[in-house]
Amino acid sequence: MNKFTKITASIGPKCEDRKTLTQMIQAGVNVCRLNFSHDTGDTQGKKIDLIREISDELNIPVAIMIDLQGPKHRIGNFETEDKYPLEIGQTFTFDSNPAPGNAERVYLPDTDVLSSLRPGDRILLNDGKIEMKVETATPERVDAIVVRGTEIWSRRGFNLPDTEIDTSVLTKKDREDLEYAITKKPDYVAISFVQKPEDVSEVRDFITQRTSHPIKIIAKIERPNAVERVAEIAAAADGIMIARGDLAVEVPFAEVPAISRHIIRECRKMNRPVIVATQMLGTMINSEFPTRAEITDVANAAYLRADSTMTSEETTMGINPVNVIKTMYSILAYADCDAIANPYDWSRVEHLPENDWSRSVASMAYLNKASAIVVFARDTITATQISCRKPDIPIIAVCNESVVANQLCLVRGIFPIYDTELFGMRDAFNSARKFNINSGKLVIVDEDKISLRTLD
Repeated sequence: MNKFTKITASIGPKCEDRKTLTQMIQAGVNVCRLNFSHDTGDTQGKKIDLIREISDELNIPVAIMIDLQGPKHRIGNFETEDKYPLEIGQTFTFDSNPAPGNAERVYLPDTDVLSSLRPGDRILLNDGKIEMKVETATPERVDAIVVRGTEIWSRRGFNLPDTEIDTSVLTKKDREDLEYAITKKPDYVAISFVQKPEDVSEVRDFITQRTSHPIKIIAKIERPNAVERVAEIAAAADGIMIARGDLAVEVPFAEVPAISRHIIRECRKMNRPVIVATQMLGTMINSEFPTRAEITDVANAAYLRADSTMTSEETTMGINPVNVIKTMYSILAYADCDAIANPYDWSRVEHLPENDWSRSVASMAYLNKASAIVVFARDTITATQISCRKPDIPIIAVCNESVVANQLCLVRGIFPIYDTELFGMRDAFNSARKFNINSGKLVIVDEDKISLRTLD
C-alpha cells in the first residue's frame, strides 16, 4: 500500500486479453480507460464485461472510464493523395465547397467551424506543424495566410486555439456511443474538447435522462479557453483530465508544465480528482525502459499530488503493457513515499476555514501520526474531500456499494474495500489489517462523527 497516486491504463489491442488484463490489474492498474474513438460500442462492451469479471475474481476494485471521441476536426480530401506545397506568406482558402482541394483551397466539412472563425484567429494543422492566420472570414469561406509549414495533404486534423466553436460537445457518433455505454454502467465518462461548463451540463443531462446510475463525468482540458475557465469547468464536472497532447498543440509547449500545475491546484481546492495524461512513458511503446525524462515526468505528477497518471499507446500498442504498469508503479511508489520531497505542507488546508471538517481530519491524522484514516464511505464525497487535503496517510474507504468502491479507485491515497456487510467499528479495524496495518492509531470517519482509536 505504498503507492498513493493512481494508475489509469488505456486498454487496446496489446492488452485486451484476459491474461494481460489480469496481470496489469495485479501490477497496479486502478482505472481502465476505453477509447471510443477506435472501437465500436459492442467491442468495447465486451472489454467492460471482461474487466468486471477479472475485478470480481481478484477482489480488487477497478474503475471503468469510457472516453468519447468528441468533435475532432479534419479538412477534406485533395484532388490526389500527393502532398501540396505551401509557401510562407501565401493565402490558402478553406471553404464549404465539397469538391476535392488543390494548391489554393480545400473543403472544410464543419460549417460550425467556418462560421466561428474570425480575422486574426490561428489555424493549426497536422499537430501544429502547419500554422495559418485568418485574414478574411465568412460563413462559407475563410482566407488564411500561411505562417508556418511547407506542405499540406488530405484529411489533416486541425486545432483552433483562439476560437470558441458554437457547437455541441457531443457529435452524432458520441451520442450513439454514449447511448450504448450507459447500458454497461461505466464509472466515468470522459468528454473531449470541453470549452465551457455548459458542455459538461449537456453531457450530464444526456446521461441523467437515460439512467439513474451515478456515472461521473471527467472533463478533458485540451484547449486554451478551457484552461481559462478550468475552475468553472471543474465545478460542473466530477474530475479533470489534463490531456497534454492536444493541449501542447494549442498552447506554447513551454507553458504546459505551468498549466498542469495550475490545474492540479485548482482541482485540489474544489475537491476534484485530476488525471495527468499523454506520453508519460511514451518510449516504452517500443522499449522495455523509459527515459530519465519520462521517469521524472511521472514522479513530478506524484510530487504535485495529482490523483492519477495515465498511459495511452504505451499499453494499447506497446511491446510489454504489463512492464509499463510495473514501471509506472515503481516510480509512483518511490515518489509518493519520498519524505524529503514530500514534507507535510499546511498550505494544503490553510485556505479552508478552521472549522472545515476535512481540514480537521487531515490535521488530526497528521498530528497524531495516525497509521491510516478509515472512512465509512456511503458515497464518494467524504473520502474524496479528505483526499484533497493530501494528508499523505492511507485513506481506507469501507464501502458497501460496488459503484462507490470503483469510483474511489481514481482518487489519490484512497484504498477502497467493498463488502455488502460492512459499517461496524470492528470493520474499521479489520479493514486496516487487510492492508497490513496492525498497530498505531486510526482516525475513523463515520458521516459527521470523527474519532481517534488505537488498533488492538
